[in-house]
Amino acid sequence: MTVVGPSGASSPPSVEVHDGFVRVVDGGRRRDFHLRWLRHNCDVDRHPLTGERVVDSADLPDELAVVTAAITADGLRVEWQHDRRISTYPLGWLREHAYAVDRPLVEPPPADVTRLELTRGAAPLAALVPAIVERIELAGAVVVRAGTVDRPEDETEAWIEALGAEALRVVETHFGRIEDLRTDNTTNANTDQLGYTDAAVELHTDQPFLDHPPRYQLLQAIRAAEAGGDSLIADARAAFRYLQSLDHHAAELLRTVEIRFHRKQRAFEREVRAPLIIDDGERFVVRSSYFTMAPHHLPFDRMDAWYRAYDRFVRLVRDPRHHYRFALRPGDVLVYDNHRVLHGRTAFRGARWVRGIYFDRRAPTAPA
Repeated sequence: MTVVGPSGASSPPSVEVHDGFVRVVDGGRRRDFHLRWLRHNCDVDRHPLTGERVVDSADLPDELAVVTAAITADGLRVEWQHDRRISTYPLGWLREHAYAVDRPLVEPPPADVTRLELTRGAAPLAALVPAIVERIELAGAVVVRAGTVDRPEDETEAWIEALGAEALRVVETHFGRIEDLRTDNTTNANTDQLGYTDAAVELHTDQPFLDHPPRYQLLQAIRAAEAGGDSLIADARAAFRYLQSLDHHAAELLRTVEIRFHRKQRAFEREVRAPLIIDDGERFVVRSSYFTMAPHHLPFDRMDAWYRAYDRFVRLVRDPRHHYRFALRPGDVLVYDNHRVLHGRTAFRGARWVRGIYFDRRAPTAPA
């Protein structure tokens, strides 16, 4: 990148490329410009005699991306991906027309799994719980790496007891107290759902069709698949805040429009109406489950806008840059906040076995 600093400036101007916009840092100020705004104002798309614009924004592709962006002697230089056009914007012109100055930058959801990991070591399970709670508060989830465990299934009750000491209680659902997520399951009720198959399960939250979905889930790896079966985790709270910083209208639709979640199985049926996101300053709750989302009953003139908002959120969290992907080995444990985090898995082959237990906080004991 060629960088040229203005006379007398303490540092030369620079440019950062983000999803959907670029940030020009110039003279100690940060100025953000949408890619569409920049391309709509391309210096090339003007009549050579009158200088008037000859291209409408409606003529541009729906999705725009840049190959390179750099600061040169002439200003901001952008090479566009779809037609390799080179556009140049003088820095003085950008300062004059800036519409987002010193805007706070919200980071997209993280993807580095080391942010979630704890090593179990030789300490008792109970000794790990404070670190588990701290990691869930920080990142929404924790992966406890166990090392070598001969019979992980023998430790399930010990994990329940250890977490129970942290004022958590097991929540029994229509599957039972403990789920054995395996294709040959014979222990649980209502196994006619994706979790008991070898199919991929995309990012989602559990039990969104309940009035009060369980707050936490523990997933304990008992047996690894022959191939596939990687776990996926996405911080929906970080994703929503990021989307909010880019598209306020889309975020408001996700927060205010009630939709229906409906689960119907052989011996269970439940439905609830709720927005995809609750974010009221005191609590954050996400309900996102494509396989239990009922057909939407929205006004005709709001349906397209709703789908655009929802699709943008889902594509954001499904982007590999914005979610964690990792393998759980036998004995490893994943604990996550089901009100904040989406989870899923890739398709697999073989006798993969993961145990699931839901938890909620115990109600505080009234003083005697």
